Amino acid sequence: MNRRTFLQVMGVSAVVTTTGCQGSVLGEATVDVTFTPQRPNVLWISLEDISPDLGCYGDDYAITPHIDRLAEQGTRFDRAFTSHGVCAPVRSGMIMSYYASAAGTNPMRCKGVPPESIRCFPEYMRQAGYYCTNNAKTDYQFDPPDTAWDESSNRAHWRNRPAGKPFFCVINLTSTHESQIRTPNGKKATLHDPARAKLPPYYPDTPLVRNDWACYHDNLTQTDARVGQILKDLEADGLAEDTVVWFWGDHGRGLPRAKRWIYDSGLHIPLIIRAPAKYRDWASPKNPNALLPGSVNKDLVSSIDFGATMLSLAGIRVPPHMHGRPFLGPQKASPRKYIYGARDRIDETHDLMRCVRDETFHYIRNYMPYVPRSMHVAYMDLMPTMQEMRRLHAEGKLTGAQKQYFEHPRPVEELYDTVADPHEIHNLANDPNYGDVLKRLRDEMHRWIREIGDVGLIPEPDFDMMKRPLDRYEATAMPGVKVQSVSAQNATSTVILECLTPGSSIAYRLDGPNGTHQGTQWEVYTTPVIVARGQTLRAKGVRIGFRDSKEVRFQNGDPSIAPEKDPSREHWEKQLARTDLLDRLLEVKELDLEGEAAREKYFALLGDKWGPVRYWAVLGLHHSCKEQAAIERAGKALMPLLLDTSQSVPVAAAEALCDWDQQEIALPALLKALQEGYVEQTKLFAAHSFYRLGTKAKDALSEVKKEFQNASGDLKKVLERAVKAMEA
Repeated sequence: MNRRTFLQVMGVSAVVTTTGCQGSVLGEATVDVTFTPQRPNVLWISLEDISPDLGCYGDDYAITPHIDRLAEQGTRFDRAFTSHGVCAPVRSGMIMSYYASAAGTNPMRCKGVPPESIRCFPEYMRQAGYYCTNNAKTDYQFDPPDTAWDESSNRAHWRNRPAGKPFFCVINLTSTHESQIRTPNGKKATLHDPARAKLPPYYPDTPLVRNDWACYHDNLTQTDARVGQILKDLEADGLAEDTVVWFWGDHGRGLPRAKRWIYDSGLHIPLIIRAPAKYRDWASPKNPNALLPGSVNKDLVSSIDFGATMLSLAGIRVPPHMHGRPFLGPQKASPRKYIYGARDRIDETHDLMRCVRDETFHYIRNYMPYVPRSMHVAYMDLMPTMQEMRRLHAEGKLTGAQKQYFEHPRPVEELYDTVADPHEIHNLANDPNYGDVLKRLRDEMHRWIREIGDVGLIPEPDFDMMKRPLDRYEATAMPGVKVQSVSAQNATSTVILECLTPGSSIAYRLDGPNGTHQGTQWEVYTTPVIVARGQTLRAKGVRIGFRDSKEVRFQNGDPSIAPEKDPSREHWEKQLARTDLLDRLLEVKELDLEGEAAREKYFALLGDKWGPVRYWAVLGLHHSCKEQAAIERAGKALMPLLLDTSQSVPVAAAEALCDWDQQEIALPALLKALQEGYVEQTKLFAAHSFYRLGTKAKDALSEVKKEFQNASGDLKKVLERAVKAMEA
């Protein structure tokens, strides 16, 4: 996408042309390595959907003897948090050591195109000589390139490594996933007595809810036994004294108001690290006693830090682009003052929240306060606890904190004292006694958003058109092979590989009678490759968010092969950096704090040059205009925006106008977005509008039904709800 197209996509009428991007050459090694005398092996054991509901964290309902023993042998981190409350954005940020909301990989199940500086952090470890395996979940919001792992499968294991290589081995256990709490026939707890369950105050106390809580703990106990077996295998292989063991959860427990949310119940995770005695000086140079058996660390730690910390432990220089702060190893940074979290689209349902937390206070900003907490997510709605909460709410039987989940509209700001109120049910945002705390954390959140370049306020249809116009993937350029030298005596050619696509890496392998990998494994190119007689060098360019290039093939004696010219457009990050869009979006969303007093400012912003700014201005008017005179004025102002060049503005304007009984002129625009949207998110936006409008959009029912019949995935889920609402 060139500059002109970018501005048109973002709904800007004034076009300024600039020069396009220049290609880059990937050549010699990119890793700065300072090796330890003996590099530690690292074993990661990750569990899904768990909070620190373990015996070693003080949960007397838990039965987790093996994990508790690991904590006795290592260090328990009490203030470890993830950057999101749901798996894919967390894993995206973790594998990049870079905030997903800055890389554009923040909405659930999106397919991102991160900035060109980004690599999966195991790629750096592979370049430095580590054998890196993943068993087996990836879920990075992009397809992992072949340079990321030596092996990523359900067979990947440290036991498959070549002799003499240190390993980084990830074993991800799925038996604690939310789907394992409930089954189609209804799962009953067997190891934990539901009557003894200690429920959070925001859950209704019923047998169904208690059973879910007990089943969750049953799953933890069963998975604990698997953790014990993995550690036993490590011991049996004689590797326990050479291996740092790293146990963690990917986000909070898989129950309502925890997983998917950025309260502590969704972000606070267990983290236990066991460092063998011989590596404690290396892992904590200034205070090796901090990693003694049974120690407790109370520093704030984020899952964003995991990748950078792994590189530090491996003696690899942490790249400057990483957001992660190493908390172990020779590059250990000073402790964090804050951790940050984000919530964006969850499966088929849109939301937008950001948060910042210090050791005591947790500040949350709701950028879509008019969307209820109780929004429907089809997968989440299968949970018996969720169904029970909805049933009791409909019957008016919820009391106290149990009602909080159904609060609508939500407050624009939330503030919790997590020490006095660990369940976060008493919002202090409007308490004047906490005004200074509120302002400090609000300002810190804005500073962080600006610092990382958070793109979450760009409506997803517009952002998708920026990152991958018309949903068309770009391809990486095919690498070239430059013959550096030829040895007639040894019958070898030494070659240099290069790829001209910015942000690319090169995966290669040697096939043939004497090939080192028998055609099954891709290596990461860092230094010149020697190709012997009978071998075939195969290489391809890989770039996160792109399709792989075609393979180039080279045999000893062949002439050099020129690299393919880079066909890609300039990356969205570079184009966005030349604009003031992100600052403008923060400014317009600050008007949420003014309520109806911001109305005149919203009217003025309808003429803003940026489509995303106009989008939020439309929503501001839609939700602030209540009296008839204001509605009539806003209706006239929104009419021209039905033809706006942005992907998001016509949908928002059409929904507002339909809500204000202007269906005759607005429904066609909404149907057009549903039927002809340039990207899938445009259609999903329109589907949600039909759902919210319900019977006000009934004249379009037959057309929406047709789209429902042809839809799939998230779009079909929302259209099903829309049809029911329109027929109600």
